[in-house]
Amino acid sequence: MSIYVIGDLHLALGQNKPMDIFGQNWENHEIKIKKDWEEHVKEEDTVVLPGDFSWATYLKDTYLDFKYLNDLPGKKILLKGNHDYWWTTVTSMKHFLEENNFKNIEFLYNNSIECEDKIFVGTRGWAFQDTSESKKMINRENQRLELSIKDALSKESDKEIVSFMHYPPIVNKQLVENEYLDFYKTLKKYNIKRCYYGHLHGKSHDGAVVGEVGGINFYLVSADYLNFKLLKINYNYNNKLDRKGFFC
Repeated sequence: MSIYVIGDLHLALGQNKPMDIFGQNWENHEIKIKKDWEEHVKEEDTVVLPGDFSWATYLKDTYLDFKYLNDLPGKKILLKGNHDYWWTTVTSMKHFLEENNFKNIEFLYNNSIECEDKIFVGTRGWAFQDTSESKKMINRENQRLELSIKDALSKESDKEIVSFMHYPPIVNKQLVENEYLDFYKTLKKYNIKRCYYGHLHGKSHDGAVVGEVGGINFYLVSADYLNFKLLKINYNYNNKLDRKGFFC
């Protein structure tokens, strides 16, 4: 079985929200993703989607986006992104999937999910801004990350714990100024060796932390950064990582 990840699908199959306004590379991006997905993913495989899955505002309007996902092979695990306004309670979302006979889709939210020899944990995260609201949300999201990790540890397994976030858990400026390191410190506290995140697009890729920092391997997996191709991640964390974009 193989495990893949790709973030920021930004689907708008039921909305008038073309992504090519953000660059020509986004033109027909959902077709590019589907083509690569179907070429590589088998039914027994798993794909993690760390946030910004659909532009829909309400859950009822996500039907075509979830149908697109449901029709693709493999098990899917979704994490909340900053543009997933449709995200409600896990109970409501599971009921929506059941009503529409959408299968093999799970939500990573205040929990952990076992997958072969790994346990997935994570949270949305938040933007690093010097405001009281941002600090409040960073604290709340960091608590959610720790809650997810503790759920994984409660399974009393020797499986590797792999973290996923939507927002970057660390930015280059922090490596110099040592600010807003809440998520990084939590990952270090529980000896998490790798973290995959999305959110960054276009020129923002240049400032992304990709590679090893303090023993933690960070990967940016937003769709345009991956050229709309899924990244296979079931390797041992001791393997050498691609250091593209690592600016510490």
